[in-house]
Amino acid sequence: MNILILGSGGREHALAWKLSQSSRPLKLFTAPGNPGTAMVGVNLPVDPLDFPAVRSAILEHNIGMVVVGPEAPLVEGITDYLEADAELSSVAVIGPGRSGARLEGSKDFAKGFMKRHGIPTAAYETFTAETAGDAVRFMLTLSPPYVLKADGLAAGKGVLIINDHDEAVRELKAMLGGRFGKAGSKVVIEQYLAGIEMSAFIVTDGISYRLLPEAKDYKRIGEGDTGKNTGGMGAVSPVPFATPEFMSKVEDKVIRPTVEGLRNEGIEYRGFIFFGLMNVGGEPYVIEYNARLGDPESEVILPRIESDLYDMLEGVALRDLDSRILVTSPDSAATVMLVSGGYPDAYNKGFEITGLDSVAGSTLFHAGTAEQGGRIMTSGGRVLSVTSLGETMEEALEKSYRTVSGILFEGVNYRKDIGFDLKKRER
Repeated sequence: MNILILGSGGREHALAWKLSQSSRPLKLFTAPGNPGTAMVGVNLPVDPLDFPAVRSAILEHNIGMVVVGPEAPLVEGITDYLEADAELSSVAVIGPGRSGARLEGSKDFAKGFMKRHGIPTAAYETFTAETAGDAVRFMLTLSPPYVLKADGLAAGKGVLIINDHDEAVRELKAMLGGRFGKAGSKVVIEQYLAGIEMSAFIVTDGISYRLLPEAKDYKRIGEGDTGKNTGGMGAVSPVPFATPEFMSKVEDKVIRPTVEGLRNEGIEYRGFIFFGLMNVGGEPYVIEYNARLGDPESEVILPRIESDLYDMLEGVALRDLDSRILVTSPDSAATVMLVSGGYPDAYNKGFEITGLDSVAGSTLFHAGTAEQGGRIMTSGGRVLSVTSLGETMEEALEKSYRTVSGILFEGVNYRKDIGFDLKKRER
């Protein structure tokens, strides 16, 4: 089986890395990939948003399965495009069509979906530039902080949590005025939920599902969850407060109603679903959906899966996922993201990375790297994810931070407190 993974980040490297361990004879291609994916397969110079080029690559390399990593191609309809092509009728696509991807592509659709199916989430209203006055009045009915979300995809930067009312009004007007382009043409304003966040994941064939390991990621750039939001500075798995009792509530109140709701609305969904959850006094509330695996959560949940990932994806393609077995390691996993200096604002790139050959006990997942003349260089904001396993979260973190200390490039930055807020919960 020839498999094409679309994407170029740490998530795609983790997917390729895990699939490369399959007992089945697989040949892996990643488009466009990175130096990490090149270690376990073949990189193709194809933009995942160039659908005709993706089609040509599938035909040229006799691809039998396409795994869509990032959200943008899903929201733009890559699955619909490929499945409508008669020449590609035998190709399995892991990822929802445009209708299912609206769970991530439209915050307004997602909130409406949750409301229709009784899935717990924060109270909300949606506004446009024409109803900005109503939005300001609605905020007066809420207690701070105020949560403002751009309706569409905004590269992980479209959610603002603001304590001051006047500042929230200014930011609302900026969003509706074009700060996030088309993504901010509608803004969801919702009640703030006080609690602790975590991420749950499933893979589904549209009928049944398998619950993957949970994770907690760290979005803020600075220690103590301070500073601007990023694409993610690190993650841990499992999550100490995700007890069997809590996860039973997640399945009963969130996951099953979501899968059943999609089916009842006639939305065929085959792929991954990410549930951004808030634990509020022991009860799960959905903050957001993603129509794919998270990043850097992929870098901690995939290493904890002991069973064959390809077997699970084959079950999705054949719609017999209920017959496939998922085995999860009891070990903990922790990943720390190394980022470019200045990120998530302006940053320089093109710096050589050293220390990549001294990572015993850890696994490196490439995110924003490039190969030049045999050297690995920085090429993005989030550069490398360093993942380690341990019998405890503290052991996994100690291994990752030991490895991180030996990797250098100009301006390197990373959070030094990943998982620290959970250590006392683990004991």
